[in-house]
Amino acid sequence: MAFFYAPVAQCDAGCLTQKIFYFHVPSAYAMYIGVAACCLGSLFYLWQRTSMWDAIAQAGGEVALVFATAVLVSGPLWGWKAWGTPWVWDPRLTSTLLVALILMAYVVLRSSGGEGEKRFAAGLSVVGTALMPVIHYSVQLWRGQHPTVITRRGGGLDPAMGLTLSMAFIAFTVLTAGLIALRARLATTEARLDALDADAAALGLIDSED
Repeated sequence: MAFFYAPVAQCDAGCLTQKIFYFHVPSAYAMYIGVAACCLGSLFYLWQRTSMWDAIAQAGGEVALVFATAVLVSGPLWGWKAWGTPWVWDPRLTSTLLVALILMAYVVLRSSGGEGEKRFAAGLSVVGTALMPVIHYSVQLWRGQHPTVITRRGGGLDPAMGLTLSMAFIAFTVLTAGLIALRARLATTEARLDALDADAAALGLIDSED
Protein backbone atom coordinates (compact mmCIF):
# COMPACT_ATOMS: atom_id res chain seq x y z
CA MET A 1 0.00 0.00 0.00
CA ALA A 2 2.83 2.40 0.82
CA PHE A 3 4.46 1.96 -2.56
CA PHE A 4 1.53 1.25 -4.89
CA TYR A 5 -1.67 2.58 -3.28
CA ALA A 6 -0.79 5.78 -1.40
CA PRO A 7 -0.27 8.77 -3.70
CA VAL A 8 3.06 10.47 -4.13
CA ALA A 9 3.28 13.61 -1.99
CA GLN A 10 5.68 16.45 -1.15
CA CYS A 11 7.26 16.58 -4.60
CA ASP A 12 9.10 19.70 -3.48
CA ALA A 13 10.80 17.51 -0.87
CA GLY A 14 11.64 14.35 -2.75
CA CYS A 15 8.34 12.81 -3.92
CA LEU A 16 9.06 9.09 -3.41
CA THR A 17 11.17 9.88 -0.35
CA GLN A 18 7.93 10.74 1.44
CA LYS A 19 7.08 7.00 1.39
CA ILE A 20 9.46 6.68 4.37
CA PHE A 21 6.60 8.28 6.33
CA TYR A 22 4.69 4.95 6.37
CA PHE A 23 7.59 3.25 8.15
CA HIS A 24 9.00 6.13 10.17
CA VAL A 25 5.80 7.04 12.04
CA PRO A 26 4.72 3.43 12.86
CA SER A 27 8.28 2.72 14.05
CA ALA A 28 7.95 5.59 16.50
CA TYR A 29 4.59 4.17 17.63
CA ALA A 30 6.18 0.72 18.04
CA MET A 31 8.92 2.32 20.13
CA TYR A 32 6.20 3.72 22.42
CA ILE A 33 4.73 0.22 22.82
CA GLY A 34 8.12 -1.25 23.65
CA VAL A 35 8.87 1.47 26.20
CA ALA A 36 5.47 0.94 27.81
CA ALA A 37 6.09 -2.81 28.09
CA CYS A 38 9.56 -2.18 29.52
CA CYS A 39 8.24 0.28 32.09
CA LEU A 40 5.32 -1.93 33.12
CA GLY A 41 7.54 -4.99 33.42
CA SER A 42 10.15 -3.04 35.37
CA LEU A 43 7.63 -1.65 37.85
CA PHE A 44 6.14 -5.09 38.54
CA TYR A 45 9.62 -6.61 38.72
CA LEU A 46 10.67 -4.09 41.37
CA TRP A 47 7.50 -4.97 43.28
CA GLN A 48 7.32 -8.77 42.88
CA ARG A 49 10.87 -9.76 41.81
CA THR A 50 9.61 -12.44 39.39
CA SER A 51 11.40 -13.60 36.27
CA MET A 52 8.26 -13.18 34.18
CA TRP A 53 8.06 -9.41 34.71
CA ASP A 54 11.81 -9.10 34.28
CA ALA A 55 11.51 -10.92 30.95
CA ILE A 56 8.71 -8.61 29.79
CA ALA A 57 10.77 -5.58 30.75
CA GLN A 58 13.84 -6.92 28.96
CA ALA A 59 11.83 -7.76 25.84
CA GLY A 60 10.15 -4.36 25.79
CA GLY A 61 13.45 -2.53 26.20
CA GLU A 62 15.19 -4.44 23.42
CA VAL A 63 12.28 -4.10 20.99
CA ALA A 64 11.95 -0.40 21.82
CA LEU A 65 15.65 0.08 21.07
CA VAL A 66 15.27 -1.64 17.69
CA PHE A 67 12.42 0.63 16.66
CA ALA A 68 14.09 3.72 18.12
CA THR A 69 17.04 2.92 15.86
CA ALA A 70 14.64 2.57 12.92
CA VAL A 71 13.21 6.01 13.73
CA LEU A 72 16.64 7.61 13.98
CA VAL A 73 17.71 6.06 10.67
CA SER A 74 14.56 6.65 8.63
CA GLY A 75 14.00 10.18 9.96
CA PRO A 76 17.36 11.61 8.83
CA LEU A 77 16.99 9.88 5.45
CA TRP A 78 13.68 11.65 4.96
CA GLY A 79 14.96 14.91 6.45
CA TRP A 80 18.02 14.85 4.20
CA LYS A 81 15.74 15.19 1.17
CA ALA A 82 13.12 17.44 2.78
CA TRP A 83 15.41 19.79 4.74
CA GLY A 84 18.68 19.40 2.85
CA THR A 85 20.44 17.99 5.91
CA PRO A 86 20.16 14.62 7.67
CA TRP A 87 20.11 16.11 11.16
CA VAL A 88 18.99 19.26 12.92
CA TRP A 89 18.80 19.70 16.66
CA ASP A 90 15.02 19.71 16.52
CA PRO A 91 13.32 19.15 19.91
CA ARG A 92 11.62 15.93 18.80
CA LEU A 93 14.75 14.53 17.17
CA THR A 94 16.90 15.42 20.16
CA SER A 95 14.48 13.97 22.72
CA THR A 96 14.12 10.78 20.64
CA LEU A 97 17.90 10.43 20.54
CA LEU A 98 18.06 10.87 24.32
CA VAL A 99 15.46 8.12 24.85
CA ALA A 100 17.35 5.84 22.46
CA LEU A 101 20.55 6.37 24.46
CA ILE A 102 18.69 5.56 27.69
CA LEU A 103 17.29 2.40 26.08
CA MET A 104 20.79 1.43 24.98
CA ALA A 105 22.05 1.96 28.52
CA TYR A 106 19.16 -0.15 29.83
CA VAL A 107 19.90 -3.03 27.46
CA VAL A 108 23.64 -2.99 28.24
CA LEU A 109 23.05 -2.78 32.00
CA ARG A 110 20.35 -5.43 31.94
CA SER A 111 22.60 -7.82 30.02
CA SER A 112 25.11 -7.71 32.89
CA GLY A 113 22.94 -10.29 34.63
CA GLY A 114 23.46 -9.33 38.27
CA GLU A 115 20.49 -8.75 40.56
CA GLY A 116 21.64 -5.25 41.44
CA GLU A 117 22.09 -4.42 37.77
CA LYS A 118 18.58 -5.69 37.03
CA ARG A 119 17.06 -3.43 39.68
CA PHE A 120 19.07 -0.41 38.53
CA ALA A 121 18.10 -1.09 34.91
CA ALA A 122 14.46 -1.29 35.94
CA GLY A 123 14.70 2.11 37.59
CA LEU A 124 16.44 3.50 34.51
CA SER A 125 13.59 2.32 32.29
CA VAL A 126 11.09 4.23 34.42
CA VAL A 127 13.18 7.40 34.00
CA GLY A 128 13.28 6.86 30.25
CA THR A 129 9.52 6.40 30.14
CA ALA A 130 9.05 9.77 31.81
CA LEU A 131 10.67 11.36 28.74
CA MET A 132 8.14 9.91 26.30
CA PRO A 133 5.61 12.77 26.78
CA VAL A 134 8.45 15.17 26.00
CA ILE A 135 8.87 13.49 22.61
CA HIS A 136 5.14 13.53 21.96
CA TYR A 137 4.53 17.19 22.81
CA SER A 138 7.90 18.63 21.83
CA VAL A 139 6.64 20.04 18.50
CA GLN A 140 3.77 21.87 20.20
CA LEU A 141 5.91 23.09 23.10
CA TRP A 142 9.01 24.28 21.24
CA ARG A 143 7.85 24.62 17.61
CA GLY A 144 10.65 22.68 15.97
CA GLN A 145 11.04 21.77 12.31
CA HIS A 146 9.49 18.33 12.72
CA PRO A 147 6.11 18.20 10.89
CA THR A 148 2.83 17.36 12.60
CA VAL A 149 0.28 15.84 10.23
CA ILE A 150 -1.96 13.52 12.26
CA THR A 151 -3.30 15.99 14.80
CA ARG A 152 -5.51 19.03 14.47
CA ARG A 153 -2.46 21.24 14.21
CA GLY A 154 -1.10 19.31 11.24
CA GLY A 155 -1.89 19.69 7.56
CA GLY A 156 -3.99 16.55 7.33
CA LEU A 157 -3.71 13.49 5.08
CA ASP A 158 -5.17 12.39 1.80
CA PRO A 159 -7.74 9.58 2.46
CA ALA A 160 -5.56 7.02 0.68
CA MET A 161 -2.57 8.14 2.72
CA GLY A 162 -4.60 7.95 5.92
CA LEU A 163 -5.77 4.40 5.14
CA THR A 164 -2.23 3.31 4.32
CA LEU A 165 -0.92 4.78 7.56
CA SER A 166 -3.71 3.06 9.52
CA MET A 167 -2.78 -0.30 8.01
CA ALA A 168 0.86 0.39 8.83
CA PHE A 169 -0.08 1.06 12.45
CA ILE A 170 -1.97 -2.24 12.61
CA ALA A 171 0.90 -4.17 11.02
CA PHE A 172 3.51 -2.63 13.32
CA THR A 173 1.32 -3.24 16.38
CA VAL A 174 1.04 -6.94 15.56
CA LEU A 175 4.77 -7.12 14.78
CA THR A 176 5.75 -5.38 18.01
CA ALA A 177 3.44 -7.47 20.18
CA GLY A 178 4.76 -10.65 18.56
CA LEU A 179 8.39 -9.65 19.01
CA ILE A 180 7.88 -8.73 22.67
CA ALA A 181 6.02 -12.00 23.37
CA LEU A 182 8.67 -14.13 21.65
CA ARG A 183 11.59 -12.32 23.30
CA ALA A 184 9.94 -12.49 26.74
CA ARG A 185 9.33 -16.22 26.29
CA LEU A 186 12.96 -16.74 25.31
CA ALA A 187 14.18 -14.69 28.30
CA THR A 188 11.95 -16.68 30.65
CA THR A 189 13.28 -19.95 29.26
CA GLU A 190 16.86 -18.72 29.67
CA ALA A 191 16.15 -17.81 33.30
CA ARG A 192 14.69 -21.27 33.97
CA LEU A 193 17.71 -22.95 32.40
CA ASP A 194 20.06 -20.86 34.53
CA ALA A 195 18.10 -21.86 37.63
CA LEU A 196 18.25 -25.54 36.65
CA ASP A 197 22.00 -25.27 36.05
CA ALA A 198 22.46 -23.69 39.47
CA ASP A 199 20.40 -26.46 41.14
CA ALA A 200 22.30 -29.18 39.27
CA ALA A 201 25.63 -27.64 40.24
CA ALA A 202 24.52 -27.45 43.89
CA LEU A 203 23.63 -31.16 43.81
CA GLY A 204 26.97 -32.04 42.23
CA LEU A 205 25.34 -33.31 39.03
CA ILE A 206 27.42 -31.01 36.85
CA ASP A 207 30.64 -29.11 37.23
CA SER A 208 29.83 -25.57 38.45
CA GLU A 209 32.57 -24.19 36.20
CA ASP A 210 30.71 -25.52 33.13
